[in-house]
Amino acid sequence: MVKSYLKFEPSNSFGVVASSNSNIVWSSRGKAGTGAGQAIAAANEEVFVWDIKKGELLARWKDENCRAKVTAIAQSRTDPDVFAVGYEDGSIRVWDSKIATSVVSFNGHKSAIVVLAFDKTGVRLASGAKDTDVIIWDLVAEVGQYKLRGHKDQITGLHFVEPDPVMQGEGDEGQPLMAVDTEAAEGFLLTTGKDALIKLWDLASRHCIETHVAQTNGECWALGVTPDCSGCVTAGNDGEMTVWALDVAALASSAQQVDLSQSINFLRDRGTLHRQSKERAVEVIFHPRRDYFAVHGVEKSVEIWRIRNEAEIKKSLARKKKRRREKLKEKKADRELEVDDADDKADDITKADISDVIVQHVIVRTAGKVRSIDWATNQGNKDMQLLVGSTNNLLELYTIIGKDKLESKGDAPDYNKALAVELPGHRTDIRSLAISSDDKMLASAANGSLKIWNIKTETCVRTFECGYALCCAFLPGDKVVVVGTKEGELQLYDVASATLLETVNAHEGHAIWSLQVHPDGKSVVSGGADKTAKFWDFKIVQEQVLGSTRTTPKLKLVQARILKVSDDILSLRFSPDAKLLAVALLDSTVKVFFVDTLKLYLNLYGHKLPVLSMDISYDSKLIVTSSADKNIRIWGLDFGDCHKALFGHQDSILQVVFIPHNSDGNGHHFFSASKDRTIKYWDADKFEQIQRIDGHHGEIWALAVSHSGTTLISASHDKSIRVWQETDEQIFLEEEREKELEELYESTLTTSLEQDPDSQDADREVAAASKQTVETLMAGERIAEALELGMADLNTLREWEEAKQSNPSVAPPQRNPIFLALGNIPAETYVLNTLQKIKPSALHDALLVLPFSAVPMLFTFLNLFALREMNVPLTCRILFFMLKTHHKQVVASRTMRAMLEGIRTNLRRALRRQKDEMGYNIAALRVVGMQIRERSVREYVDENWEAENGAEQGTRKRAFVHVS
Repeated sequence: MVKSYLKFEPSNSFGVVASSNSNIVWSSRGKAGTGAGQAIAAANEEVFVWDIKKGELLARWKDENCRAKVTAIAQSRTDPDVFAVGYEDGSIRVWDSKIATSVVSFNGHKSAIVVLAFDKTGVRLASGAKDTDVIIWDLVAEVGQYKLRGHKDQITGLHFVEPDPVMQGEGDEGQPLMAVDTEAAEGFLLTTGKDALIKLWDLASRHCIETHVAQTNGECWALGVTPDCSGCVTAGNDGEMTVWALDVAALASSAQQVDLSQSINFLRDRGTLHRQSKERAVEVIFHPRRDYFAVHGVEKSVEIWRIRNEAEIKKSLARKKKRRREKLKEKKADRELEVDDADDKADDITKADISDVIVQHVIVRTAGKVRSIDWATNQGNKDMQLLVGSTNNLLELYTIIGKDKLESKGDAPDYNKALAVELPGHRTDIRSLAISSDDKMLASAANGSLKIWNIKTETCVRTFECGYALCCAFLPGDKVVVVGTKEGELQLYDVASATLLETVNAHEGHAIWSLQVHPDGKSVVSGGADKTAKFWDFKIVQEQVLGSTRTTPKLKLVQARILKVSDDILSLRFSPDAKLLAVALLDSTVKVFFVDTLKLYLNLYGHKLPVLSMDISYDSKLIVTSSADKNIRIWGLDFGDCHKALFGHQDSILQVVFIPHNSDGNGHHFFSASKDRTIKYWDADKFEQIQRIDGHHGEIWALAVSHSGTTLISASHDKSIRVWQETDEQIFLEEEREKELEELYESTLTTSLEQDPDSQDADREVAAASKQTVETLMAGERIAEALELGMADLNTLREWEEAKQSNPSVAPPQRNPIFLALGNIPAETYVLNTLQKIKPSALHDALLVLPFSAVPMLFTFLNLFALREMNVPLTCRILFFMLKTHHKQVVASRTMRAMLEGIRTNLRRALRRQKDEMGYNIAALRVVGMQIRERSVREYVDENWEAENGAEQGTRKRAFVHVS
């Protein structure tokens, strides 16, 4: 009989505040949040929305089909509820934050998305990736428009530059006329790459109109553009920042011209600034409403720079001029002419040195290395606030005092930390997990912190400061947690009172790699790098309260026995029957001792590298060991023979753990976790892998199985703690093997398709935004299948019609059961339904899968769609794409030419009718609009609105306007 097993599925995950592989975005307060606003941050494959004031998680956006990490986030400028999220596998999803669901998904890049940007109208999205391509996506049609190629290394910055169209001439009553030009409306795109280039692309003609070397020292890592697009800053290695002036007016007028002289340079180098830090820059972000910008690298600080206003620049220039005059006063008279020339130059602020225009305001020192920043702007909040996401799983909000808020002239600018989200996660990797005896609480220990979690609610109940924790365990009663540290200390923490009870210097400064509570619950054993295993008894000692005669009971650890071995102890385990103690040494051996006499019982040889973890089965009959040599070995504890050596993982196996009982005959089942980011579920009797559990994005340091055996908890380098629950779904090993082979085949299939770029697009600056995936291949197969079924049905019906002319009483033919099951629909409706079900973004790639022999069948149905006016936009889109793709073959075929004539006639008739209908509707709407305008009476006018609006616009001055 085939044995079936129960499957473990992901239940929930917690412990992440913000992962370090993506940027963060600030969103001003929504309906659900408090007045402080929200932080949108990546959390591995999910996106978290944090209420920055309460430190609460408001929403989590997760696509069940996506396991890739989030690498870029951008917010739409027109609709604040729309966010674009880029992933490590090159896919992009557009999320609606109100309903927390993905509304559109795109797939065009071959590698991780680095940067995303929306245009001014929120209709287009630009994406840049590590594959050096920039793709422009149409969010309305849900398709990729085109791919821009020009950079030779990963894209690091993107920004739409959309100048307002130039006014030309005057109309009636002196009203200026707008230059209405559909091409001009496309605007321009500014991009930077790691190849140290900055490029300006004309999106109307889809080519690069200007290229400059942005950084002199090798790489350009960041691009920041002023809110009015009059200038930008690029940043690279060695703390170097280049300031560029962008001639927006010339760009706007150039959009109207056909022939441009080559001498025009829209981008002009205005000089170089130097940051205090010499690390490479990561981000440059301008404040949306004030003359400040923030820049940071990979260090623990953010530099705030300020753009001076016109008066300040003039004052600075005058000071320099005065100094120069004083220096040259004593020199010869023949130098006077030269001085006057220099003075004239100094008076012109457009020629002022960039260091006179942009000055450093303040350096914000942060708690962790900075990964991403964003300006926090709230309605009515006059303070300048900066949101900082650190690489150590932390979000902080800083309030920065601007120049206008300084009390006196001599005051230095300052900042203060306003809020932070830090409790829901560890700052460093979790090295050990322990579950309480009632399976309700979880202890997680890391370098510097120990946290107690409620497993059901996923909330952090207690946080303790501790040393560099390497192992931890709940003591009987679940009220005390013991932690072993790298400094050789055993620390006892009381969960209820949140206090440190005692610190014992157990191993004299040598790391405690492992500890375990004795099965009887009366003692604990610790094993360290000092080549000893020490046994500690729990004693309740009456301790005198200071300043009084009263005594209070206190738990103490008292050393009872010591076991000395030949090498460092990496792991130790009691057998559940408390008779044996297994000790794993640095010399790759495992020694098994009797607990009562501490005499050697067994020596287990076989691993080539040290054993990192081990566990003993519930019945004390099997011991399983895992090693850095990627192997798992199953041994019998009766004779110490190796039952089986399994090549378990692709990297070091950090943890193995048995299910602690035998309720369903699963007492010999165990889990293993590795640096290769996977957990595997094994049967130690049959020596077979039951299930591979994927989900983590970093090496898995710790595993813990609940005492009920139905819950597995894992902790990883990606800072997440994941809970996996046993389900009622059964696993059959043959099916699992087949599924794994299919996954392997699909991954190799898509990578082989990607390695063959379209030959005609290989050397071009513009290419089609397409990418073959398993989804598009399956969609192509569905189209081919539907066409074959449809054609067979059309032929059957045609033959019946012909037979009916000679014999009217002939019975109708037997149609395919699929058509009958769908309500006896015609073949063209079935084919159209198949085409409509394919996502617009995947349609072109799916059509490319079709062989040319299927094109005549497709054109037959396109003719029927046009004749019956069925979904004309989709019909036109498919027709034009197929004509463009198979142009030469279609032109060469006589039968196809005749077919195209029919399609053209039918399509033109359908389009003409639709055009007339739309024209009639537009005219009617105009009439209705005129009637509403005539009847409407302005009952209320806000007199202050114009003045306020003017004042607000007046505050948006930009020094770039003067210096460009």
